Amino acid sequence: MAACSTVAPPSTSFISNKKDLGLSAFSSASPLSSQKCKRTSKTICSVTAPKQSERKPATTGSVKTGMTMTEKIFARASEKTQLSPGENVWVNVDVLMTHDVCGPGSFGIFKKEFGQNAKVWDREKIVIIPDHYIFTSDERANRNVDILRDFCTEQNIKYFYDIKDLSNFKANPDYKGVCHVALAQEGHCRPGEVLLGTDSHTCTAGAFGQFATGIGNTDAGFVLGTGKLLLKVPPTLRFVMDGEMPDYLLAKDLILQIIGEISVSGATYKAMEFVGSTVESLSMEERMTLCNMVVEAGGKNGIVPADSTTYKYLEDKTSVPYEPVYSDDKARFLSEYRFDISKLEPLVAKPHSPDNRALARECKDVKIDRVYIGSCTGGKTEDFMAAAKVFLASGKKVKVPTFLVPATQKVWMDVYSLPVPGSGGKTCSQIFEEAGCDTPASPSCGACLGGPKDTYARLNEPKVCVSTTNRNFPGRMGHKEGEIYLASPYTAAASALTGYVTDPREFLQ
Repeated sequence: MAACSTVAPPSTSFISNKKDLGLSAFSSASPLSSQKCKRTSKTICSVTAPKQSERKPATTGSVKTGMTMTEKIFARASEKTQLSPGENVWVNVDVLMTHDVCGPGSFGIFKKEFGQNAKVWDREKIVIIPDHYIFTSDERANRNVDILRDFCTEQNIKYFYDIKDLSNFKANPDYKGVCHVALAQEGHCRPGEVLLGTDSHTCTAGAFGQFATGIGNTDAGFVLGTGKLLLKVPPTLRFVMDGEMPDYLLAKDLILQIIGEISVSGATYKAMEFVGSTVESLSMEERMTLCNMVVEAGGKNGIVPADSTTYKYLEDKTSVPYEPVYSDDKARFLSEYRFDISKLEPLVAKPHSPDNRALARECKDVKIDRVYIGSCTGGKTEDFMAAAKVFLASGKKVKVPTFLVPATQKVWMDVYSLPVPGSGGKTCSQIFEEAGCDTPASPSCGACLGGPKDTYARLNEPKVCVSTTNRNFPGRMGHKEGEIYLASPYTAAASALTGYVTDPREFLQ
């Protein structure tokens, strides 16, 4: 397949100010001076430091170095007043999340290490969300959900979002769907807190101004028993995004631009802090998209400062008090990158890596077989609203199978009930039906990570797919020879209408 252009216009490239942060705090101290002395048999008689003036007690308290948001959250959670990148500290965990894929393993480790009859550290701080391999006849996948249920009953876990009737998800009032979207919708995400989850995309919750990251089953087993985890304080990369967001761009384009600039290893074990007027203008769901894919750059966590948008979203979702933190003016960042978003164009990530960035318009000759709109990255209410907007503007029918998988039960309800602006009262579901899309499926992670062979919309053949998901490695959505183009819901919908990778400006301008 012919290669597409992999660079955005020069005006969108970042400005990187890389500073040497390895300066000694004592670099200005005078070296010891040695006075002349009488020598006997070549023996040194005295070595003295220069005379010091009398030091008076400090009146302003201990001198503190400025800290980033992530460093402050670590400091508070480890009960320290000051922390620096590279330090290892025992952190108190506010929320631990696990799901059907990693829960059974985490529970097994917990019981092995703490005892078969051990109790979890706090039954109200553990959130268990079946979401990955749900609507399948695979017996092992079904058994995983049974193991979650047994453990939650045994431990009296308060927040278990169970599903028993797989034939009709609506018959399960407790069932939510994709864990990262459900965590936000159910009020488990709060500024200033520490949220750990057995899923790499747990970093999504950083949109709320908290530290959120994925951990393994062994770490989760330890947290289940103690409520603590030993973590290394990550250094922070700062991404300043300014400029008015064009109406043909979404947060997916912003994060694809960033990953394209720094690569899939450019933020390895680093915090990625997002600031600037563009970020401030984003909704909570769009900020979630931004933070969701930091792990695709190797990031430890993504984080957005909490503001009025955050507080408004949380108003009816949590009664737990929280205290936001913000980076100090003198906080030290490993690097700072600046973007003028007003000049950015719609992007895709070509196979087989999220950093294989290209302009959507330069991939217009890439013929596709299907489109997938869903996942924690691109299956939120606003993602479906965006896709509906493109279908509505075109008035045409899709030319390839277009699969729609709402992230959660609430998103599914929104797709069927919320009117799309400018549609005369039509809902997303009505617009999707008129455009010839597949009927919105049961909410889950779906085909984003392949799953059992009978998973809805799984790539069981080597097809080319434009997807609003987060990874396009070989085999990610099923078939190892499948080709996945990661894109925003705008670009995905536009591509569905033409049968080729398509810049959404063809329909939105």
